[in-house]
Amino acid sequence: MEKVDLKAEYKTLYTSSAKAAAMVTVPSFQFFMLDGAGDPNNSPRFQAAMEALFTLSYTLKFLVRKVLDIDYGVMPPEGLWWAEDMSAFIQQDKAKWLYTLMIMQPEFITPELVEDARTQALAKKAQPALAEVRFERFEEGPAAQILHVGPYSEEGPTIETLHRFIREAGKEPVGKHHEIYLTDMRRTDPARWKTIVRQPVQ
Repeated sequence: MEKVDLKAEYKTLYTSSAKAAAMVTVPSFQFFMLDGAGDPNNSPRFQAAMEALFTLSYTLKFLVRKVLDIDYGVMPPEGLWWAEDMSAFIQQDKAKWLYTLMIMQPEFITPELVEDARTQALAKKAQPALAEVRFERFEEGPAAQILHVGPYSEEGPTIETLHRFIREAGKEPVGKHHEIYLTDMRRTDPARWKTIVRQPVQ
């Protein structure tokens, strides 16, 4: 069976330093994506979206093992965050936040495989959000990123460090605030949560 290690292949994009920000260039990737709105801490929609993304990703992984004889690890969940009025985002008015949750998929995945996996997943458990997961390409291009260690609620200083790095590099932030969640929050002390914070630049 062929083994594919996506984290190793894209190491510079899925690892980062907490001590210093760095510039990266993010190519076009395939993702499972699902949109939502509101405070993620008390939103049933957020939990349902995350569950649907993981369910479909793991169902697809095992389908690919059987059909294509390829094994790969499911990638960490990611989130794009913004607000119609960005002051709501800056001021932590989470009720007005918008987000797209997503999980990157290997390049050899086809729409046909995705739909086969979706059918299998729905047959096992009724998850309405599964029907809403879309399979799309997303290209971020030039970006700056840094690692945040600790609870999400304490990201402020890390984000400030990242934006200062961007200004000092003569760049400007564009696009949406991007987070990559490297730690399973259900099984890890919040003080040890690791999150890559990424900001596209121009």
